[in-house]
Amino acid sequence: MGEPDNALAEVYVQPGEAHLATQPTIFRTVLGSCVGVIFLAPPRGIGALCHPMLPELPKKQARQMNWEQACRYVDFTIRDMARRFDELGVPRSEVQIKLFGGGDVLMVTEGSNRPTVGKLNCEAALRVLEEEDLNVVASSLGGTSGLRIQLHTGTGEVLLYRLH
Repeated sequence: MGEPDNALAEVYVQPGEAHLATQPTIFRTVLGSCVGVIFLAPPRGIGALCHPMLPELPKKQARQMNWEQACRYVDFTIRDMARRFDELGVPRSEVQIKLFGGGDVLMVTEGSNRPTVGKLNCEAALRVLEEEDLNVVASSLGGTSGLRIQLHTGTGEVLLYRLH
């Protein structure tokens, strides 16, 4: 008989953080314009949740940033987590990606033609995942409400709650 869920480690993933687990873990977070990028390798029991806030790491500032600061950016975080899965010996073909968030939850000036942070985050995530040859198996992107998500890394199950 397996362990009851209440015995699992639980981690709340803050904006700008990325966490990887090699044992079954419950990850939770709340997303607005940020994206939540889930990496799973079900046969190996490895899972991760990244919560980047902005689309692209500024090239001019990249050398002065530490890892924690760089994790605020979608492009850096996806590439970094892909590299970490590579180091664990997980072929990219085994990695499943689940992608959430990127909503337009911040006030936008009427008539503005500028893309929102949420839209830019979604576009960056999809572009980098394709460049890194990672397969998105599930997603819920965009919209105008926030999301609360809970990931069970042992099963890959994601519970999604829309916030109003």
